[in-house]
Amino acid sequence: MALPVAEWQGRTARLWAALDPALRERLAAASLHDAVRLGCDLLRTEEEEEAALEQLCHRAPTDKKPEAASWYREQGNQEFKRGQYQAALRLYSKAASHELPGSPEVSVCFANRSAALLHLGHFEDCLEDIARAESHGYPDRLLPKVLLRKAECLLCLGRLQEAQDILRVLESKIALDGVMTTHLTRLKKLSQLKVKLGEKERCPEPAREARGGIQGEPEIWEESSRISGASSSLSLSFDAERGRHLVASQDIVPGQRLVQEEAFVSVLCPGESLALQGGDTAWDTRATSADLYCHHCLRQLLASVPCQGCSYAKYCSQGCADMAWQQYHSTECSLGALLLTLGVFCHVALRTVLLAGFAEVSRLVAWSHRGDKNLQNPEASCKPLSEAADAGAGSRGVPGCDSSGQYQSSYQALFHLLPHTEQHSPEHKFLCTLSVVALCKQLQAAGLEAAVLSQESPQQWSKPKTCEKNSDELSPEMKTVAEAMLRHVLQLQCNAQAITVMQELGPGDGAVVDKKPVRLATAFFPVLSLLNHSCCPNTSVSFSGTAATVRASQPISSGQEVLHCYGPHCCRMRVAERQQLLSQYFFECHCPACLEELESGVKSVVSIRNSFCCPKCQAQMQGEEDTLCCSNEACATSASRDHLSGRLQDLQQQIKRALDLLRVGKADQAIKMLLKCQMDAGTFLSPEHLLMGEMEDHLAQVYATLGKWQEAARHLKKSIEIVEMHHGPSSVETGHELFKLAQILFNGFAVSEALSTIQRAEGILSVHFGPQSAQIQELQEMKACLSELPRNILQRT
Repeated sequence: MALPVAEWQGRTARLWAALDPALRERLAAASLHDAVRLGCDLLRTEEEEEAALEQLCHRAPTDKKPEAASWYREQGNQEFKRGQYQAALRLYSKAASHELPGSPEVSVCFANRSAALLHLGHFEDCLEDIARAESHGYPDRLLPKVLLRKAECLLCLGRLQEAQDILRVLESKIALDGVMTTHLTRLKKLSQLKVKLGEKERCPEPAREARGGIQGEPEIWEESSRISGASSSLSLSFDAERGRHLVASQDIVPGQRLVQEEAFVSVLCPGESLALQGGDTAWDTRATSADLYCHHCLRQLLASVPCQGCSYAKYCSQGCADMAWQQYHSTECSLGALLLTLGVFCHVALRTVLLAGFAEVSRLVAWSHRGDKNLQNPEASCKPLSEAADAGAGSRGVPGCDSSGQYQSSYQALFHLLPHTEQHSPEHKFLCTLSVVALCKQLQAAGLEAAVLSQESPQQWSKPKTCEKNSDELSPEMKTVAEAMLRHVLQLQCNAQAITVMQELGPGDGAVVDKKPVRLATAFFPVLSLLNHSCCPNTSVSFSGTAATVRASQPISSGQEVLHCYGPHCCRMRVAERQQLLSQYFFECHCPACLEELESGVKSVVSIRNSFCCPKCQAQMQGEEDTLCCSNEACATSASRDHLSGRLQDLQQQIKRALDLLRVGKADQAIKMLLKCQMDAGTFLSPEHLLMGEMEDHLAQVYATLGKWQEAARHLKKSIEIVEMHHGPSSVETGHELFKLAQILFNGFAVSEALSTIQRAEGILSVHFGPQSAQIQELQEMKACLSELPRNILQRT
């Protein structure tokens, strides 16, 4: 959730409504500096609000609870006995995050998790967990079990000498029960056999990184000398209408990499609520983003390393855990519940100032005080490019550039992103102000002020600074921090970048992997923020961890602006809906797609394709009122819009139930329900409706689960036809569908058709994600495998 929880929003709204009108007027017109001062005064007198916020924090606890750890570990044991090793792995990780560091219990969690990792074939990770268990004081009486597991991993990895050394120790020094003795004997025989055969190859381990078997051609990349992380084919421009923006300085071809930028700051979105509302237990077994991705680098987690201070933060390695602690988590750790309650935007704002450091924050806040105009609009103090003598010197006039005219992905560039202070609603500014002030007061009350102001590690903290006047009053330094944070929270509405990933649906163990894009984190990218919006952009943005890559999705001529879609693409939404959504960015879109739709007065293709059809003659239903009429004059059937919308919602629920049946292994029932949904949909939805395509996609998924590859391919081809109508033949959506079709044809041994589909999918996905992406690597592996088949087989298929 970007903003604070609904209850805190409600309380601040009621407080705003109860304020004296004169004070409301002052707050509405206040600068960021004055807003913080007035917010401090209000919270000092409104003790009830702070108490309420503290109560809300109890709903999102992030402290360690050994009783929760015990419960999660037992749940993991049950899943392990059922052979559900992936589920057991997640539950053991949840248990480890709740155990106290250094306790024997946490060592048991790591040991149990190592067993799940062994069964899943992740041998290196299994060894790491065994080492963690040993370092946390794993009980001596249980040690033989994990040493046998360690020997088995080493054998699978081909590390024969190390495995034999462990087996000798076990045989000579440690008492074993009958089962373990049998297992030891089997391992010794296996070890001796491997030595005799001279086998040195490792057992295959599931890939944790992108497949590296086939490497594409390395990309040609020349970075701009004036814009960090941008291609030399781009230049930075500025004018009053478009503000800062990037322009092609030479002709650009589709697929060309234009920007490669690491986020200045990113914060993982928590996903679903950490606690269940009601039920028999307060603990949730569901995996959220917080369980699945590293809280520092955003890589997918396998065996997470828990924070030693809280149960919330989890990392992919001890290196990431140490780096996060050093840079920001030592300050954030004890405030986890408050940060979850106040929302991701407040969290991003805090982490931004922690990463920037107080010296840089205070310098730029002081700069912003050099006049009200500069505070409200930093660009007012900068010279326009037209005043520059040449293009090189001109970038010195662009906000965010340093004295040499370079635009870096830096805090200075981030600070210059517009907060639009005067355009936010007074109620929203009030909510953000009280939230930021409450967070800063808690930082000061918790003795974390020294950490915020000096960025020292806890071991180096001196006695925290306190305000001489009143312990409830923020110190001058913390007011500066609060002002910077308020600026960043307001900036995020227009400049926050959602980091998205393609997340697998279901267990991910099928021959065909179905994925959907999900929002993983919220971040600031100073260079990416230079791209203006278009509903028909000429770029495509993808993410890997905390890095963003922008590629040209179509040819861009020299002198043409480079544009990015902020969300509502013209293929997905009508112009009126797009304009409404874009209002949050405080501009009216005048891109070619919007102008064409607005000026022509012709009904958008999106509306026609996603329309209702007549229940009698299947012609399009039309009308802007509550009652829709058949477009076929000879029919003249009418129907209530609410009635048809209700049918659509019921249909979507039925589809969801069918997918739930598939997840629990009831594929035949899922097929029957989806086919019934198709028949129902055909009576009131356009044949080109996106939901019709989704049902074809779901049917393909079910048939693929059953190994009925021809049926799966038939349905997926129908889905691709509809996706192409809506998104275009070269869209990323079409590319993802073709990737799935390639998997189905590969598994169904339709060689020639698979090869042509692979070639088409490669052509599309390489434009959007580059030649080194995981999907491209997998497509190339499939192609290599098919190409190596005997020629007589290739000719027959």
